[in-house]
Amino acid sequence: MYSAITDRGGVASDSGGDVVVTLDQVPRWSDGDFGFVGEIGDSSLQFGDPLASSSEAESSGSGMGSRFPVDHEVNSKVYLWRGNPWNLEVDAVVNSTNENMDEAHCSPGLHAAAGPDLAEECATLGGCRTGMAKLTNAYNLPARRVIHTVGPKYAVKYHTAAENALSHCYRSCLELLIETGLQSIAMGCIYTEAKNYPREPAAHVAIRTIRRFLEKQKDRITAVVFCTITANDTEIYKRLLPLYFPRDRKEEKIAVMKLPADVGDENGETIIDERKIRIKPLPNLKKTVLKPTQVSLDVPVSDRGLTRRNSSHLDSYLDPVFMSLIKDPDQRRREQWEKTAQSQNGFNFAKILGFGDLGGPQLSASEEYSLHSRYLTKANSLNLAEIAEMKIVYRGGVDREGRPVMVVVGAHFLLRCLDLERFVLHVVKEFEPVIQKAYSIVYFHSAASLQVQPDLGWMKKLQQILGRKSQRNLHAIYVLHPTFGLKTAVFTMQLLVDSVVWKKVVYVDRLLHLFKYVPREQLTIPDFVFQHDLEVNGGKGLVVDPRTKSAYQRP
Repeated sequence: MYSAITDRGGVASDSGGDVVVTLDQVPRWSDGDFGFVGEIGDSSLQFGDPLASSSEAESSGSGMGSRFPVDHEVNSKVYLWRGNPWNLEVDAVVNSTNENMDEAHCSPGLHAAAGPDLAEECATLGGCRTGMAKLTNAYNLPARRVIHTVGPKYAVKYHTAAENALSHCYRSCLELLIETGLQSIAMGCIYTEAKNYPREPAAHVAIRTIRRFLEKQKDRITAVVFCTITANDTEIYKRLLPLYFPRDRKEEKIAVMKLPADVGDENGETIIDERKIRIKPLPNLKKTVLKPTQVSLDVPVSDRGLTRRNSSHLDSYLDPVFMSLIKDPDQRRREQWEKTAQSQNGFNFAKILGFGDLGGPQLSASEEYSLHSRYLTKANSLNLAEIAEMKIVYRGGVDREGRPVMVVVGAHFLLRCLDLERFVLHVVKEFEPVIQKAYSIVYFHSAASLQVQPDLGWMKKLQQILGRKSQRNLHAIYVLHPTFGLKTAVFTMQLLVDSVVWKKVVYVDRLLHLFKYVPREQLTIPDFVFQHDLEVNGGKGLVVDPRTKSAYQRP
């Protein structure tokens, strides 16, 4: 049926066939040499980074405490395995199923490995609700039990509800594990492509929920094995595990900078501000001992409650500051609408100068996330080939320190014949795989002043749509051949929109200077950029050969 293997397994290996894998053959997270995937090592580049300061590395994260500090005891219980959970010899394995618990919608390969008896027992359980878990025998599996859970459907509009339901899936499985006296569990990714749950957000929810649970129940659980099937899932877990399970102080400091803003509450669930009970503290009362109100013995018993109700002692606690609550969400939204109306009707300095409408209230982090998710979902459902063919925005190679590069060609931005809405969708789709970690932008402004460009109000909206992750992970914007008008526009963005992001702009006057930051072979450069570089830098009368990129005298 199943045969044991003797050599130690690893993340990169796949378990196939009827092979039994024991826990001592699975890499323990605290012992493995995984590291941060995509982490940039020491650079041997001889050119200095214009955006880096001498104290930047020392001051990073120093003012923030870690929300997931190093815990060697918790780390010793975590394993990462590339392969099917059904091959692991553990107390329980987790099956991601649907509400009916039918065989067609279960995790691939489970029923084939466990045998027909598993489907018969599942049919007697009466289904399972989303976020809940149920237990069955494992039959032909090396494990002792199978825990079945139902993951949520994902919709961008209700992403918070989906995150909390997914968190409850993992927590229900672990609670059921403890209730039945079991101690080790192997868990695959509880989501399905049919339910449209994005892989990386699902991994964040899974890892932080299990971390919070192990902090409370680490004495009752001996092992939690994260099982991944695809290379993409393995890369995601190797990248995210150090954020929630740091193994040393270095990883803990890096995690402080890379963790998302919302990492959930004490259980790992997403925090919803609108549902909090917002009560302000007691008012400052005088530190005097208040004597209890004396009730006259002549007052009838039925009237004594009225005497207490009218006492001045209770009046001291009915201070309006104590009884008031923070403004409700509807009130906050109304104030935002009022601010928007005032900004549209009031004096708009940027609009008068022709930079566009830069007014309006700033979006919150959750609002920007929701906006970005809506655009990304729509972009993935459309064919935007005609926008891609214009070569306005496209992927480049990597810069000198290994960061991916996005290339923007200003002269290709033909505003009069471009559908701006479809262009924004194309930008969101192209940037999405790049903004997950540190990246750079190269902007060719060569001859772009000859074309009509969008105003800064549109640029502000595009920045909000791309989201805060793109702003946080942006390393630099290298602008080639800047003009005075462009520098003025960037200064306005620094002043009125975002002083952090737009201070990452690095002006480059020559192509040769750009190659100090991004190697020539890593960029696909239009021919007119070479010609423009020669003309603006004293090479008038020279022509660039489009094949060899060499310059010669104009005949």
